[in-house]
Amino acid sequence: MPRYWKNKWEKIKFRLEQTTLQKRLVIAYILIMLLPSLLISMYIFRGLTGNTVQELQKNNEYALEIEQINIENNMETMKRAAQRAIVDQKVIDYLMQPSLMSVPDLIDLDRFSLQNIVRIQFNNPNIELIRIFMSNSSTNEMSPILLYESRIQNASWYSHVMEADQADVWVFSRSTKELFKSRSEEQEDNRPRISLYRELQYPQGTHVGILQVDMFLTNFFPNTFSALQDEQSQLVVIDRKGNFIRNPASGFLDRFGLTDTLLKQQIASIEPAKMNKGSFEFRAGGVPFLAVYSYIEPLDSYMIKVASLKPVYDGINETRNRIILANVVLLAILTVSTYYLNSFILKKLHVLTDSMKKVRQGDFGFDINIRGGGEVGDLAHHFRKMLRKINELIADAVNKQAAAKEAELATLKNQIDSHFLYNTLENIKMMAEINDQRNISDALTSLGSMMRYNMRWTSEYVRLKDEMTHIGHYINIANIRFDDRMKLVTNVPDKYMNQELLKMSLQPVVENSVKHGLGDGDLTIVIVAEIEDDAMLISITDDGVGMSLHQVQQLNERIMRANGTVASGEEHGYTGNGNGIGLVNVHSRIQMHFGKEYGLKVESEKASYTRVTIRIPHFILDGGNSSYENATNRR
Repeated sequence: MPRYWKNKWEKIKFRLEQTTLQKRLVIAYILIMLLPSLLISMYIFRGLTGNTVQELQKNNEYALEIEQINIENNMETMKRAAQRAIVDQKVIDYLMQPSLMSVPDLIDLDRFSLQNIVRIQFNNPNIELIRIFMSNSSTNEMSPILLYESRIQNASWYSHVMEADQADVWVFSRSTKELFKSRSEEQEDNRPRISLYRELQYPQGTHVGILQVDMFLTNFFPNTFSALQDEQSQLVVIDRKGNFIRNPASGFLDRFGLTDTLLKQQIASIEPAKMNKGSFEFRAGGVPFLAVYSYIEPLDSYMIKVASLKPVYDGINETRNRIILANVVLLAILTVSTYYLNSFILKKLHVLTDSMKKVRQGDFGFDINIRGGGEVGDLAHHFRKMLRKINELIADAVNKQAAAKEAELATLKNQIDSHFLYNTLENIKMMAEINDQRNISDALTSLGSMMRYNMRWTSEYVRLKDEMTHIGHYINIANIRFDDRMKLVTNVPDKYMNQELLKMSLQPVVENSVKHGLGDGDLTIVIVAEIEDDAMLISITDDGVGMSLHQVQQLNERIMRANGTVASGEEHGYTGNGNGIGLVNVHSRIQMHFGKEYGLKVESEKASYTRVTIRIPHFILDGGNSSYENATNRR
């Protein structure tokens, strides 16, 4: 089969090659314009369909949120009513009464305490009834508020309420039989309702009864049972037993044949996960539907808004077909027009073809004799600009080669100059040793090492031991100036000496200690390295003049404001060497190379100490204990 289509394609391609260029351009124009137009239209309308469905989903989610708020308010109303119903001490005492009360006491209880409970019910029109079922059989029932618990012990929810241990238990019921009988027959209320049950314990741990607060579902779910219903959607509630609670006056589900069994099959996938909210699409009887659901955790129930997508898809498909038809008609008109224009266009294209052949042969010194507007005129204009640009690039390439040669000569000269300085220092050192001037010889050794370290900048990264050696040379030279008043103490384990860090990270900090910490006495600088989590902490502490709390805060704020940008110039006296590498620049360079979680922090106390802590990734260059795996990726 693939070979068959390959042969077909070869035949089509051969026939196209035998046609004139003008016909091929028309065919290509049709293919290039028609197919993308159809694909783009389909893509745009697919996106439009998705956006429309998303908008419908958002509207349904908003409807569920409104109903959720109504449910939460009604639940809070029932809870408050339940709480207020058991605050009267006389009612509590009656529940625990060991014997029958006198008639005056019963009248007083009914007139005041029980009437208060009735008023709670009347003050909240949505609440249908409030009852207390007493476990104490030594007292009298006082209908309709106080009833014996024996009436409900066979109810399906009774054991669940007892196991809840005073926690709220919510129960749906489609009809409620009254717990007391009339003379003729048992009364029954067929209106569905929701009941709040709560075990009563007085004192704590002693069961005295069960409190019941009822509300009709028409009040509990106001939007679900609203008289104003959307004809293309319906809101339903599914309780923990899988029973559907919906408005029988709304015929949306029945009109599309969406039975309870069918809906249960569609929502079966969301039940085990107990997801708080979500949506899914399904088809029933060839009609697409969108279902948006929200989980009501206290009720262990789902609210589901089912909406038909058929009006959405029908409207978008009709608009899409009209636009595609208009595109096809327009394209046919353009194709006919283009066929007659190609003969004029091709004449200038031949001129461009000849010009391109000259460029291919290396001739760039000519002009194209094509003027005017249109696509070919624009093409000729840009072709002329391209020729000029090529000539400019050739000239730039020649100039850059010359500049590169000059740079190489300058680099070589700088190397010669640096070697001259090193050799001169070595000669002076030998002269000092011959004259037994050991201090001068040692100083020249340190100075030469510092110059080599500073001028040999082949990489941004060095080992910790290299930076420590450089600091030692700096202290040696500084002691010549300050009469050996400085002492360098290092507490860095050998296993950390191969730690990678940026070159010139520690020397500016030590230099600040010398310049700003040295007072009238001696100065001790202590360098300590330790590991904290995945980072290396290097602290440089001096016992110099220190800084006030305000100065430390200002300096840390100035350092943090750098935010990874290398500063130039002096930072209010807190600078490093003559190249302007100060504390701010050290912090900025560390953040630029390693990330925002690393950097520099200053601590100090006036006339006591100053400590600068540098936090960098723990990365051993010799392949040892390295927990900074992303270091190589950042370089």
